[in-house]
Amino acid sequence: MQPLVIIPARFASVRFPGKPLFRLTSSEGISRPLVEWTWRAAVAAVGSPATCIATDDERIADAARAFGARVVLTDRDLRNGTERCAAAVAALGQTPSVVVNLQGDSPLIPPQFITAVLAAFGQPAVQVATPFVECDAAMMALIHADHAAGRVGGTCVVARDDGTAAYFSKYPIPHGASAECPLKLHLGLYAFRPAALAAYAALPPGALEHAEGLEQLRFLEAGWPIQLVKVPRPRDGMWEINNPEDVAIVEPRLPLSHIAV
Repeated sequence: MQPLVIIPARFASVRFPGKPLFRLTSSEGISRPLVEWTWRAAVAAVGSPATCIATDDERIADAARAFGARVVLTDRDLRNGTERCAAAVAALGQTPSVVVNLQGDSPLIPPQFITAVLAAFGQPAVQVATPFVECDAAMMALIHADHAAGRVGGTCVVARDDGTAAYFSKYPIPHGASAECPLKLHLGLYAFRPAALAAYAALPPGALEHAEGLEQLRFLEAGWPIQLVKVPRPRDGMWEINNPEDVAIVEPRLPLSHIAV
């Protein structure tokens, strides 16, 4: 397998402007931009030559080049990270066997989560795959607290019996989740065969994608199955940086494995 991990990063985040360049400091005192922490997770999984950052902003591009990342500049008018990945693949002229969209606000992603999703493509029928963790009580409390405060935070996914996604939402679904039927937190990582990624870029956004603000729903609306990959919940939980309030949750959990890369 010849994977290519692309980290889409844009400056103009509505909820957290300039988020990719916000500096996170680990409990060991290591301070780096958010996008660098995410890049290091990708490099630990697939190596630097198979990793790049796709951005529409020269400030992010300059910062990424400074810490040694390969950078692809993409159009500012692209609607989401998956479209940005498709544009980056076209610009690079590469033919990877699988393209990974690793969202730039996912600094806690363990490298083995990337390799676990790549392993799903050992099944020829899989065209799109994405991971999730089953939440414990503490993680469910964080998701419900965001919802109660009116913050758009983590994304939940519900699964079909065949292991594919039935739906994704920024609401805590299913309603009435419990220890017996916990929330499944979707992680900011998608993988595609190149043909699926190209098909996505050619599709118009659907009504559900607009309503939820979730790019992956374009696949479901078009009838493309998304294979779910269950990954183990890290001991300290799993969280992404969607809002400024998330920084205090993520910083103490920044892993040593990302520091040494």
